[in-house]
Amino acid sequence: MRGADFWLLLSVAGLLCIGLVMIYSASSNKTYLSFGDPYYYVKRQAVFAVVGTVALLVALNFPYKRLRSLAKLIMAGAVGLLLLVLVPGVGSGPGGTQRWIDFGFANLQPSEVAKLALVIFLAYLLSQPGRARSFMRGVLPSLVLVGMVFGLILMQPDLGTAIACAVTGAAMLFAAGSNLLHLGLVGVAAVPVVYWAIFSAEYRKQRFLAFLDPWADPLDTGFHIIQSLYALGSGGLFGLGLGQGRQKFFYLPEQHTDFIFAVIGEELGFAGAVLVIALFAVVAVRGYRIAATAPDGFSRLLAAGVTSMIVMQAAINIGVVTSSIPVTGIPLPFISFGGSSLMFSLAGVGLLLNISRYGVARKKGKEVTAHVAASRRRA
Repeated sequence: MRGADFWLLLSVAGLLCIGLVMIYSASSNKTYLSFGDPYYYVKRQAVFAVVGTVALLVALNFPYKRLRSLAKLIMAGAVGLLLLVLVPGVGSGPGGTQRWIDFGFANLQPSEVAKLALVIFLAYLLSQPGRARSFMRGVLPSLVLVGMVFGLILMQPDLGTAIACAVTGAAMLFAAGSNLLHLGLVGVAAVPVVYWAIFSAEYRKQRFLAFLDPWADPLDTGFHIIQSLYALGSGGLFGLGLGQGRQKFFYLPEQHTDFIFAVIGEELGFAGAVLVIALFAVVAVRGYRIAATAPDGFSRLLAAGVTSMIVMQAAINIGVVTSSIPVTGIPLPFISFGGSSLMFSLAGVGLLLNISRYGVARKKGKEVTAHVAASRRRA
C-alpha cells in the first residue's frame, strides 16, 4: 500500500463498512423469516468483501501496464460471458431474467465483468497515438464496442447496467480528448437508441411513465418510487435511528440491493445520506486526480474510466432512489448487496491505487522536497 492514495482507500473503506451495517439493518427481518438467520445476507456480503479485498490487493500489485497486451483477450472473454449468460439453461435471475451464471458455490454477473473489461479495452484503444481524435480509427470503433456491450446487457435485460456502460464509454472518449463535435453528433444519434431501449419493452415503458407520475398507479408501476420517497422523507435530518426504519418491513422493494440508499436516508437521515454522497465525491475527486497525474496516456484513461465506472453507477442509483431519473435496477457500489458488483468495483479501486503510486505530480513533489532538504543540509 506504500505510496498509494490514502484518501481514496479510506473513503472506499468507509463506504464498505456502511454497506455491511446497512445490509444487516435492511435485510435482517426478511432473512429471519425466509432463512431463519437474520445475518444471512450480511455474512455473505462479508465473504464477498474479503474476496473483493483480495482482488484489490492483486490489482494493486499487478504490473497494470501489462493490461495493454491483455486488453483484447480480457474484452473477448467478457463478451463471451455476456453471450453465454443468454444461453437457455445457463443464465438465471429474478423474474425470468438471465443476468447470472450459477457455478454452484457462487454466482457470477457477466455485466460486472464487462464494465471493467470495457474500461481496460477503451483505455488501450484510445491511448494509441491519433486514435482518440480520429472518428474512423478511434471514436467509431469505441462506439461499436460500447453499442455491442450495451445491446448484450440489454438482452438480459438490465437497462441500468447497460446505461452505466454507455455513460462510462462516453466519459472515456471525453477524457481521451475526442473531438467535441464528434461526441455531440454521437449524443444526438443516441437519442433514438435510448428511446427504443425504453419503449421497446412494456415494463420499461411503464417504469418511465411511472417516473413522470408515480401516484397515477401507486400499487404497481409507481410503488417502488413512492415507497422510496416515503423512506427518504420520514428520515428527517438525523433519521429514525439505525435499525428503526419502517419502510423495509415489506414495503420498500429491493431494500438491501437497489434501494438501500432509501434505507440509509430513513434510518440515518439527511446527514447519513450526505455522508454517503460525500464519500463518493471523495472517490470522484481522488480518482480523477489520479488520472490527471498519471504517468502516461494508458494509465490516465484507465484511471478516468474506473473512476467514471464507479461514480456514474452511484449517481444513477441515487438518482433512481430519489426519483430524479426513471427506475433502473442497478446497485450502489460498495454498499448494496451483491458479490460481483463488490468484487469488480474493489478490483477497479486496486487499479486506481496502483496507478496513484506512479503519479507524476507526486514524484515531482518528492523530488522538490528532497532537493530542499539537501540544500538545507549543505547550508
